[in-house]
Amino acid sequence: MAAQAPIKAIVFDKDGTLFDFQATWGAWSLGLLRDEARGDPDRLRALSDAIGYDIENRVFRADSIVIASTTDLVADRILAHLPGETKSALMARMDARAATAPQVEAAPLRPLLAELRGRGLRLGIATNDTEAPARAHLAAAGVEEMFDFIAGYDSGHGGKPAPGQLVAFAEAVAVDPAHCAMVGDSLHDLHAARAAGMVAVAVLTGIAGHADLAADADVVLASIAELPDWLDGRA
Repeated sequence: MAAQAPIKAIVFDKDGTLFDFQATWGAWSLGLLRDEARGDPDRLRALSDAIGYDIENRVFRADSIVIASTTDLVADRILAHLPGETKSALMARMDARAATAPQVEAAPLRPLLAELRGRGLRLGIATNDTEAPARAHLAAAGVEEMFDFIAGYDSGHGGKPAPGQLVAFAEAVAVDPAHCAMVGDSLHDLHAARAAGMVAVAVLTGIAGHADLAADADVVLASIAELPDWLDGRA
């Protein structure tokens, strides 16, 4: 069997990867939608449908635009149902709310990240969220300083599935993309990994299932907790 390139750096998606997607955003998002609906039940339903949200069960549907799209695109969907509202004002409210959302870790982050850094790995974040809320979430979890690179879609490198964030990460940590892994929960993450020339690692702590991700991934893990064993298996 051909030798596998050693992994020297890992760039992570945030929502659905470091943090469990439904546990973090499922029930919380209803508050955002209710605020924007301003007491109008028909508008609440329209907003929910626009972004693929199941009001009754307080979860996102598997086809939801929120799963992998940028905040900018999600705002466009919402804005279509808010006549007279400006996009800048809407996004400011969305970012402010998102920054305070309680994050549910997909696995205990500090010990896991400490172990990965202890192996000499460089670590980064590439999210389709905006950078400021992403940093707030990482800081609240006590792990912001453990990353060598943090980029949102608004950080100047574009958003996934384009590879700009991943290429910028590899350049920032001076590691060839062939020795980098991208870990994410959506096809956007995996397609970005392929485009950047990185190893594509899928996790199942988002909404997509194994069957949705396997064809585009080099490996599918239950969660980021399995990364150390996966790395050991490559050695």
